[in-house]
Amino acid sequence: GWDNRNFKECYCKRSRFKMTEISKTLAETCDRLFSNLINNDVLRETELAVWPDPIWQKIEENGLTFAMVNENHGGSGIKWIDCFQIIYWSGYYSVPVPLVETMVSSWFLSQHNQAPPKGVITFFCDGKPLDLIESNNSYKISGVIESVPWGASADYVLAEAYNSNKQVYVLLDAKKSKNVKDKNISGESRDSMTFDKESPLIVIDVSDAFRSNSLLVYAALARSVQMSGGISAILDNCINYSREREQFGQPIAKFQAIQHQLAILAAEAAAAKIASQIACRAADLIDVSSGLEFEVATAKIRAGESAGLAASIGHQVHGAIGFTDEYSLHYITRRLWSWRSEYGSESYWARRMGKEVIAGGADNLWADITDRL
Repeated sequence: GWDNRNFKECYCKRSRFKMTEISKTLAETCDRLFSNLINNDVLRETELAVWPDPIWQKIEENGLTFAMVNENHGGSGIKWIDCFQIIYWSGYYSVPVPLVETMVSSWFLSQHNQAPPKGVITFFCDGKPLDLIESNNSYKISGVIESVPWGASADYVLAEAYNSNKQVYVLLDAKKSKNVKDKNISGESRDSMTFDKESPLIVIDVSDAFRSNSLLVYAALARSVQMSGGISAILDNCINYSREREQFGQPIAKFQAIQHQLAILAAEAAAAKIASQIACRAADLIDVSSGLEFEVATAKIRAGESAGLAASIGHQVHGAIGFTDEYSLHYITRRLWSWRSEYGSESYWARRMGKEVIAGGADNLWADITDRL
């Protein structure tokens, strides 16, 4: 019989990553916290544009939003590879708040020696940047940014702005924008925000280490980790359901065809998880200008491909019940369908990776493949 617990133990033993005490603590904390906070009723309400303030308060109380922020800026200074657990479990439980966006934005500000503010911070890095107007050493920001995660509920938004001579990242007061509410296919808030000559709260010059597309790279990394969590959730749902659902007098988990699909799904879950873990470890060791983009591209491509296959297998195993409103599977699969296209689809990152490999030349191809972190 199929045993998900045995699979997980086998995977952990064979993985090159040994969980630190911090990772173990974060995994246990997030698993317990999110399992207590998130259920189908909560997810259904958030899709009706109800902001789950009690969930957000609990997340902030546990210090998760500032987990990666430097200690001198009031955070815990935890590395990406350890904070993998926070992002992974947020994807596993489909946490319906911008926890990941706030974590990454706060970390990004801290890395530029800026103390991030308390509250909900979202970011925009997947489209046309805002317009930057510079005059007498002061800045004004104008323009429209679309599909901003929880833009209408955010306190602040971190976005890229530029003119012909300068590129910067700016932190803006989200409450000073004009919003048009919208959603992605999963029902998550993806709003349009309009700024008209607003003064930014923080201005960050684009450096060599954090070049113009660096926020996109870290956003793609976070989405990859979230997807790996969602894929694992589908695996667990399928295993539990196949043990309970009986056909022809026995659980469908006994059927070879179902076992074959579960084996494929388990392999995809492991592949997505290890790829995103490698990218998180790389994020602790190198920056975008030093080659991080390659690891992130690999993780986003692998997680995206796995997400598509996992959603397909998940609904095949569950049959019609997987699409019903009362059942939890569709909350996961709809998010995976949305996340795989956000911050660069598989084809987008494959093109970027291909250009990087070509630029390195044929003589360096083997080293580029084998001599990674």
